Amino acid sequence: MKILSIQSAVAYGHVGNSAAVFPLQRIGVEVLPVYTVNFSNHTGYGAWRGPLIDPEDVRAVITGVEERGVFPQIDVVLSGYQGGVGIGDVIVDAVKRVKEANPSAIYACDPVMGNAKSGCFVAPEIPVLLRERVVPAADLITPNQFELGFLTGTDPSTLESTLESVDLAREMGPRTVLVTSVERPDREPDTIEMLAVDDNGAWIVKTPMLPLKANGSGDVTAALFTAHYRETGDAAVALERTASSIFDLIDTTHRSGQRELQLIESQEFYAHPRLQFTAEKVR
Repeated sequence: MKILSIQSAVAYGHVGNSAAVFPLQRIGVEVLPVYTVNFSNHTGYGAWRGPLIDPEDVRAVITGVEERGVFPQIDVVLSGYQGGVGIGDVIVDAVKRVKEANPSAIYACDPVMGNAKSGCFVAPEIPVLLRERVVPAADLITPNQFELGFLTGTDPSTLESTLESVDLAREMGPRTVLVTSVERPDREPDTIEMLAVDDNGAWIVKTPMLPLKANGSGDVTAALFTAHYRETGDAAVALERTASSIFDLIDTTHRSGQRELQLIESQEFYAHPRLQFTAEKVR
């Protein structure tokens, strides 16, 4: 499997491609990383150095990959945080060109906008771009519960309302939706859930909630779920593998006492997920 991953990069820590590439490689995926920024660290620190990469420079890198004749071999285009409208246009154009070369390729979009605790933390034009141009071009999206509501203009909270919001998102274009950070009022105490929906049904998996906000964990989640789903075509299997790997990654990070994801230390959990969580079919 080959994945063209168009995301940010940081020197210190693990977000964007600096979070997604190694776990994908560890499960046997060939990754072609294209960078949209080259920062010293993620912006959660409040200070960072390094450049945003001009959208036309990003486009030039993608064109150079295309000129090597690689596009027919690409199975997935993956994107995450989009810092500006220009990058969105470049990504949508890349998806179009990859699919022309390989009609079986899919586009997986993590529509990063914010979260329930912090609210929306992207520029005001980004949600509009995602709703109107990017998400309709996607085959698979991986919003958290907050972003799902932002995309669809709804307020998902219960399982039923979250499923209704997913149906609205699927009407926008993507046939497969992974919802992360699902916190329904009637869930078991101290748990958190993920929900996966495709044409074959809907499945939910719950894991213990750990007291840690780990920047980049969503990027790893989107990458692993996308790869497992592309390989198996089975949303439940992809959900179980991903939930297991991510829980052990966050647990390892929490136990370490470090702020940054212990991405390298957790590598066996990607290659050999413990499969300690079972996906329950809910529709």
